[in-house]
Parts: sequence; C-alpha cells; structure tokens
Amino acid sequence: MSTPTGPASGLPVRMPRPRQSGRHRRPEPVVAPEGAAVLVLAVPGTPSPAARSVAEEVISIARSELPGLNAVIGYLEGDDAEFPALASVLTQCAAERVAAYEQATAAGREVPVPEGPSSVVVPLLAGPDSALIRRIRQAVMESGTQVELTEVLGPHPLLAEALHVRLSEAGLARADRARLFTVATAADGIVLATVGGDEAVKAAGITGMLLAARLAVPVMAAALDVEGSVSSIADQLKNAGSLQLALAPYLVGPEVDTGLLDAAAKEAGCATAEPLGAYPAIGKLVLSLYASALGISPATPQGVPAH
Repeated sequence: MSTPTGPASGLPVRMPRPRQSGRHRRPEPVVAPEGAAVLVLAVPGTPSPAARSVAEEVISIARSELPGLNAVIGYLEGDDAEFPALASVLTQCAAERVAAYEQATAAGREVPVPEGPSSVVVPLLAGPDSALIRRIRQAVMESGTQVELTEVLGPHPLLAEALHVRLSEAGLARADRARLFTVATAADGIVLATVGGDEAVKAAGITGMLLAARLAVPVMAAALDVEGSVSSIADQLKNAGSLQLALAPYLVGPEVDTGLLDAAAKEAGCATAEPLGAYPAIGKLVLSLYASALGISPATPQGVPAH
C-alpha cells in the first residue's frame, strides 16, 4: 500500500520532472490546433506514382514539424480515387468539417461553429507559373468552398541550399566550400532551369543569386518551356568564360516531364542534377506557408521569415 511519502514496498516512484525556468526552459511542443483548416498540397503535372511519392514525403516532413497536422493531396490533373482531383478534395474537406461539427453537437459537446477556410491550398511549385496558378484558382472556384491559397515556395534561401545539395549529390559542386572539398567534375557555371516563362525566370534569378554566393560560380536562370532559352543561357555562360556547365532544375519534380529536362541538358551540352524532390526544406516551406495563412507562428522553420 502506498503512503503519502511513497510506496510501502519501498519501490522507487517516478516523479514528474520539475519545469525548467528561465531562458533554458524547453519550449512546449507545438501541435496543430484542433479543428484547424486542412493543408491541401496542390500537385501539378501528370499524376504518377513518382509524383505521389514526392507529395507524400513532403507531407510527412510537414507532419513531423507540426504533429496533428491534417494534410491531404489534390492533383491538378487528377480524376480518380487513386489520384483525386484538387476540386473534389477541397469539397470533401469542407464536407468532413461540417460532419465533424454536427457529430460533436449531436453528442452534446459544446464546440464553436467552424469559421474561416476549411482548407489551405499550398501549390507544390518552387517558382511562379501563371498558367498553373490559374488552374489551381479554377479548381478552388469549382469546389465552391472557403479556401486560402498561398504563394509558391520560392524564391527562398532554403531552396538555394536544396539546389546546392542536389548539385553536390550529382558530383557537380563541392558539398562544403568552407572545407574546400575538391570535385573534379564541379561545374564553373550553372543553368538554373525552371518553368513558367519570363516570370518564373525572374523569380528563379533571385534564388540563383543566393546559389551563386554559395558556390562562387555564375548562375543564370532559363525557362524550359521557352524554346531556345536554355541553350541561349548556356552560350552566355560559355562566352563569359565558363567551361564546364551544369543544369540545376529549379523544380520540385511533378510539374515537368523528365524528358524535357533531359532534352534541355542535351541541348546545352551539360550534365544535370536531380529536381529538388522531397528535400526537407520543401516540406518546411510548405508548412511555413500553411502556418502563415492561419497565423500559427511557432511552425515557422529556421530561415523562413514570419509574416
């Protein structure tokens, strides 16, 4: 039998650890607010198992940063149960929110009436693409639901970091300039390939400047969807003295056909790195955009400015 001072058997008692005070106190773990809007990741491009794998990994990263996050995937070109269309996903999220409220009130629980958006849509795009954003907006309108649509992921310093890593993985850049690792195949000029025309090239150029600072080599952006853009930029870099070029896709991946990347690299006569894919920074930026839309400041990752 236990006594006020401990168990009668003499066994040790696990006592609650006292809360640390002062500046060294551990922050309370942040979790998603109950009833918060659903994070809907809008995936462009032709649906495929590869695109789904990238999207699921991005969501997994976001959930690891914010436990309890309700996140789903909607495909811009989806049309079935395997790859659900963005509009139908938004409609379902809104319906589930209403159903949850009705079930709670029927059970006698006092819950607030749902307010604000039922979903926050985050485009899985590194840079702006007016045509794709228009289609995402159209899907939002077709859903007939209250939705918050965020900006695209870039430009951002974390994307420059991701580009650097992808280039180093392909042996096209030193992994760490400070340690002066030597890479025989390191490029001395980078073509930053994006999609979305001139608007996307301009935005990619901002991240390109950050990448150039990391690599200490010239970086110029080109549009994969503009004929001759990649080869023209490659020629400019060569004329400026770059002898060994590399193509760095400023793309998550699903938004472009891999054949387009391969053709561009061949046209420019250079090696290419992999798209950004589910690099951790992508998931963190997705979550940051979602958190900013809802005013959840604790979810802002390092290097992401709070709004």
